[in-house]
Amino acid sequence: MKKILFAASEAVPFIKTGGLADVTGSLPLYFDREKYDVRVILPKYACMDEKWKGQLHFLCHFYVNLGWRKQYVGILTTEWNGITYYFVDNEYYFAGEKPYNNIYEDIEKFAYFSKAVLEALPYMDYCPNIIHCHDWQTGLIPVFLKTLFGDEHYYTGIKTVFSIHNLKFQGRWILNAVMDITGLPRQIFTSDKLEAYGEANYLKGGCVYANAITTVSRTYAFEITTKEGGEGLDGLMRARSNSLFGILNGIDDRFYNPSTDEFIFKNYTTEDAVVGKEKNKAALQKELGLPADQDIFLVGMVSRMTDQKGFDLIREILNELLMDGRLQMVFVCSGEERYEEMLRFFAKKYPDKVKTRFTYSEEIAHKVYASCDAFLMPSLFEPCGLSQLISMRYGTVPIVRETGGLRDTVEPYNEYEQTGTGFSFTNYQAHELLNTIWYAMKVFYDDKKAWNGLMSRGMEQNFSWKVSAGEYEELYDSLTDIR
Repeated sequence: MKKILFAASEAVPFIKTGGLADVTGSLPLYFDREKYDVRVILPKYACMDEKWKGQLHFLCHFYVNLGWRKQYVGILTTEWNGITYYFVDNEYYFAGEKPYNNIYEDIEKFAYFSKAVLEALPYMDYCPNIIHCHDWQTGLIPVFLKTLFGDEHYYTGIKTVFSIHNLKFQGRWILNAVMDITGLPRQIFTSDKLEAYGEANYLKGGCVYANAITTVSRTYAFEITTKEGGEGLDGLMRARSNSLFGILNGIDDRFYNPSTDEFIFKNYTTEDAVVGKEKNKAALQKELGLPADQDIFLVGMVSRMTDQKGFDLIREILNELLMDGRLQMVFVCSGEERYEEMLRFFAKKYPDKVKTRFTYSEEIAHKVYASCDAFLMPSLFEPCGLSQLISMRYGTVPIVRETGGLRDTVEPYNEYEQTGTGFSFTNYQAHELLNTIWYAMKVFYDDKKAWNGLMSRGMEQNFSWKVSAGEYEELYDSLTDIR
């Protein structure tokens, strides 16, 4: 049996700030458990819900040398859905009201976490064939493994996979400070290893030293090798292209299931989706204080509010869309204050058309997926995206920009062949987005049969993690033999 250890900064259900947690919490459930023993190691944050902290059991403690510092490491463990989870405990590093703090604090925090993960393995009595590292927060694990642990017998043969969930976030900081924090040899802080543009770069380190690199869609795997999408590391990505794999993210189709979802107003299947969504739509309109209108075009958005997610485009078109269009819009969003102020303004100007929620709630998010007619994702870039997968699962038709995983998962509607699962536009341009929304509205109002076909085809797509897990299994098998 092959042993795979996921190392990540967050995972559902224990701690979540974004899609990374959905991946690292859901994907381990879908591996063949007769062939793969997949476990997960995370920080034990003070801000974790008490119900989860109360289920952790002390396993061991030791001390780790981080540069000139000697720091306590506690290892706690629990089991959830048959998966073993380990937690690295240190009250100094993982205190606070949220998982991430200022970058200079997080740089030391996750250097500590990366070193602690490796030193914990003998104490855990779990020697993995592969450590699967996720995003820059774990980028130093392959670096430490190769440079500081490479000669130790226990670690001989351990391979690493490094997954890029969003190349924009790289964990960059001052070279001398990172040398001091990590204790890594000066000779690896060069342009062909950890240095990039005068700074130390954790994500680059992970990509240089890992045995294989993955990212979360095939299109994004190509985009990051280009100057436009490479975020300054396109040269490295091209150099490692033979070890770079695009494996599409999936969703937990047991959790996101309109026939059993406990959050939504009325359960439904593909067979009764039209009626089921009508009932959910009416209930959501009532709950949010929107005028009850079964025939109106209801558009939803569940997102962080950043330029990456297309909010600068939305700002340019929203007044024209609301002034001239017969539609209602629901935003469940959090993020930059300027966009929150924008949505507050339009919610006040058009109280019968716009409703907002600025704190994330799993319940309201599920209700939006189940109740809306269309789902908006006009992203500047999107490594994979999960919301479009979830919306299709619920029969809510996505309107997306053709980038990254959005391009890989949403087939554009073809009115002549009656194919496709959503609407898309190519250029990052506001009125191209507006025209795509107008087109979607036209189909919704003028051709209900075509619209219902879009709903059905979306619901029939298989975006289960089972498909993606199979691709990861093939990658793991190619890297290592059973030890």
